[in-house]
Amino acid sequence: MKIDTNTVDKIAKLARLEIAPEEKENVIKDLSKILSFMEKLNELDTTGVEPLVYMSAGVNITRNDVVKEVITHEEALQNAPDHDADYFKIPKVIEK
Repeated sequence: MKIDTNTVDKIAKLARLEIAPEEKENVIKDLSKILSFMEKLNELDTTGVEPLVYMSAGVNITRNDVVKEVITHEEALQNAPDHDADYFKIPKVIEK
């Protein structure tokens, strides 16, 4: 496939990108390199190869949550710049 300025303009419009006129030549070169690489990959024989969902067979290893240090309600409010008996006070951010 031949990449030209019209193709770059269409791709930029679909991707909602603004590409400066002086950058278009570099984009054309980069897209041409990408397409030539993809053509190279199409030459590979992939019969019998299962498609991958993930790049590795690794599984996420999670850890159990362990409570290490607990602070009381009063200790949490102790360093707050502004608070009442039960809650932190913050400036109002939503107006009605």
